[in-house]
Amino acid sequence: MSKQKTFEENLQELEAIVSKLENGDVPLEEALAEFQKGMGLSQQLQTTLQEAEKTLVKVMQPDGSQVEMD
Repeated sequence: MSKQKTFEENLQELEAIVSKLENGDVPLEEALAEFQKGMGLSQQLQTTLQEAEKTLVKVMQPDGSQVEMD
């Protein structure tokens, strides 16, 4: 069973893919596969950031409940 990667690990992997593709000496088939993998990682990272933002905009009330900040 594989361990879920952290946000930082996914970001580091995406940065490595971008660097590899920017270098330009990757065969076309590999470049396309890396691009697709990078797009998937990008979507995962965006989702993680959106979920974090939703959590951060909530304020704890004295009774322990949470409400959205205005």
